[in-house]
Amino acid sequence: MTREQVYEKLNEVFRDVFDEETIQVNDSTTANDIEDWDSLEHINLIVAVEKSFEIKFTMGEVTGMKNVGAMVDIILERGK
Repeated sequence: MTREQVYEKLNEVFRDVFDEETIQVNDSTTANDIEDWDSLEHINLIVAVEKSFEIKFTMGEVTGMKNVGAMVDIILERGK
């Protein structure tokens, strides 16, 4: 899977979780960039991403993600 393919899939997940069709995430997107991205929605987002990509993040990975680019790096490392 290419980085672009990961972003296509991630954009769908973000749009679904935040119920906002205009969301377009990139490497530098953070919770500050999306209005409803709070701690509860973060959990929902992580679960949705894990389901979509058929992976499980470790607690260290979840707490270490500083932006969407870090999430994409982890997804690409897993090779799905």
